[in-house]
Amino acid sequence: MTREYYMELMRSSPHDAHRALADEYVNYVYTIVYNKLRSSSANEDIEECVSDVFADVFSALEENSKYRGELKGFIGTVAKRRAIDYYRRVKNKTDNISIDEDRVGEIVSEYNVEEAVIDREMQAAIYERIKSLGEPDSSIIIYKYYYSKSSNEISELLSMKPSAVRMRSSRALKRLKKILSDIVKE
Repeated sequence: MTREYYMELMRSSPHDAHRALADEYVNYVYTIVYNKLRSSSANEDIEECVSDVFADVFSALEENSKYRGELKGFIGTVAKRRAIDYYRRVKNKTDNISIDEDRVGEIVSEYNVEEAVIDREMQAAIYERIKSLGEPDSSIIIYKYYYSKSSNEISELLSMKPSAVRMRSSRALKRLKKILSDIVKE
């Protein structure tokens, strides 16, 4: 769409002109904005930015009669600049939180304390169950599954034959599985 065609539509019906421009370029604008904001903003913010881009474009086209020709480049530039402004605004909001503010609880972190505590408790419980197997079974399981040692390496560490290590490992795993399944049932 050219500016001249857009202005013709504006003379007959501003609503139709805005609708035609938005229909033709909405996917283009959304793609530009989405690529700039996808990692830092919610979908609502992206849609709001797209709306603001069209508001800027409508305003600029009505005020500035100097621009001639195809509108795609102009609209792309407006979309890119508006998206960058949104990104900076979002970035500044998240970077400038004082410890004294009420918003401190809103700081986002990849680390989930609850899951970490549950994982740690689960690991401790499993470790205690392994220790309850007694020696040398507990050592075999720990060397094999915690330290990724082979049967040959474990046999050297525990002064056993590799075939004995494999047999004890198999039996210890069956006992451990039964112990752990009994705990889950409780």
